[in-house]
Amino acid sequence: MRILFAEDESTIREFVSRGLREAGYAVDVVADGEQALLAASTVDYDVIVLDVSMPRIDGFEVCRRIRAERRPGPPILFLTARDTVADRVTGLDAGAEDYLVKPFAFVELLARVRALLRRGVAAAPLLRAGDLILDPAAKRVTRAEQEIRLTAKEFALLEYLVRNAGRVVTKTMIAEHVWNFDLEAESNFIEVFIYALRKKVDAPFGHPLIQTVRGAGYRLDAPDP
Repeated sequence: MRILFAEDESTIREFVSRGLREAGYAVDVVADGEQALLAASTVDYDVIVLDVSMPRIDGFEVCRRIRAERRPGPPILFLTARDTVADRVTGLDAGAEDYLVKPFAFVELLARVRALLRRGVAAAPLLRAGDLILDPAAKRVTRAEQEIRLTAKEFALLEYLVRNAGRVVTKTMIAEHVWNFDLEAESNFIEVFIYALRKKVDAPFGHPLIQTVRGAGYRLDAPDP
């Protein structure tokens, strides 16, 4: 799951982004409204968290423009010190789903993000690749009707592969989407997670779904069940 977090206060920006990453999310961080609009127009985010009082373009206007360009678009949560009823109404009328007032407890922010993510995937269909089935809402994986227990990052990696089944995805694409960082040229970080995923998803079932494409990356085969 990928989150856009727009906040001009550096202390809050660093604290929240670190906490979200530790919770297993990929997070893109920007410091003003123009950057937020640019990011939202180029990346399909699962949730957007916006400060209201940002430089250049405020959060309300950013939200309006995102909703004008993409409907329904990702759920949006406002994070702001403006706590009047009028401000809340303005935020909701602009198209946001939720509104959290500063100061706040990070655990509450995390709970609200989880709620928005559940709302976004509740009606989503199950993801299938052959006899492999992913339930994005329940974070549940089965293959040949046997449940497979994955860590949060293993699930995120497998979900990304399944959503791109039949296509080659590079290590850089995986690192940016699942972990949100630039991959060093000699790093074997991705290989380690692919190996762990294969042990759980492929090894017990005979037919491997996760394929290595030499010199290019990885591809998840999607045979007919």
